[in-house]
Amino acid sequence: MIDPTTFAVFLTVSITVVLIPGPNHLYITARGLSQGRAAGLASAFGVETGTLLHIAAAAAGLSYAIAQSATLFSIIKWAGVAYLVYLGVRAFTGKEQQAGAPEPQPLRKVFLEGLLVNVLNPKVALFFLAFLPQFVDPRAGSPALQVVVLGLTLLLVGLISDVAYAVTAGAIGRRLTRAAKPMRYASGGVYLALGVLTAFAARE
Repeated sequence: MIDPTTFAVFLTVSITVVLIPGPNHLYITARGLSQGRAAGLASAFGVETGTLLHIAAAAAGLSYAIAQSATLFSIIKWAGVAYLVYLGVRAFTGKEQQAGAPEPQPLRKVFLEGLLVNVLNPKVALFFLAFLPQFVDPRAGSPALQVVVLGLTLLLVGLISDVAYAVTAGAIGRRLTRAAKPMRYASGGVYLALGVLTAFAARE
């Protein structure tokens, strides 16, 4: 099994990385502001379900394949860009915007959107490829099992952070119900910004 000291270092680094606001936090915040705490939480759980899929892919070696295949990487990258831009355009042009108030989306749909935003982010796959192996010791047992343990640890840390963002954004959103239109524009801007960030993600 993983050496306790190695695990402690990994946990410390994971907490540090997660505390830095990133695309997932922006997405969850946008959802919480525009639709409330329940939607923020649904998007948070969707994002971390996407992380679970990345863990499975990393354990199976698919992250390595993605990193080595320029074509596969590009397909996933641009699929993610297209989806994020679609969310941004919908926020600006949807009929709920024209009505002047957000039209709540089903939580199941919010969950699936969060999952897709994470799964279609190639930088997450590359993060698992570049970061987790640094803490895997082939002499300590199955590398795949170690990846799963480390990945689930990172997922738990990320989920705690995501839930905090969702709850905070939801609370703020309830106080800003009169600012529905600006919030919709803000949410659309976040989605488009995430699309741009993904588009410029460098293949390392």
